[in-house]
Amino acid sequence: MKITVDEVKCQSHGLCAISAPDHFELDADGKLAYQETFDEEHLDAIEDAIDSCPLQAIIMDRDAP
Repeated sequence: MKITVDEVKCQSHGLCAISAPDHFELDADGKLAYQETFDEEHLDAIEDAIDSCPLQAIIMDRDAP
């Protein structure tokens, strides 16, 4: 599974970093950094991060290796 963040939509609110801190974080400049791939065991946290994004900028591809 893989996620991407639409950087045009993302305004670095950071709610995803609160929901899934192992995969999303805001750097010192407030810009979002994230891990594109994750294991099944982190699916709930990733789904929470997707749901928490007010701009729906996080996209998950369940079929990606």
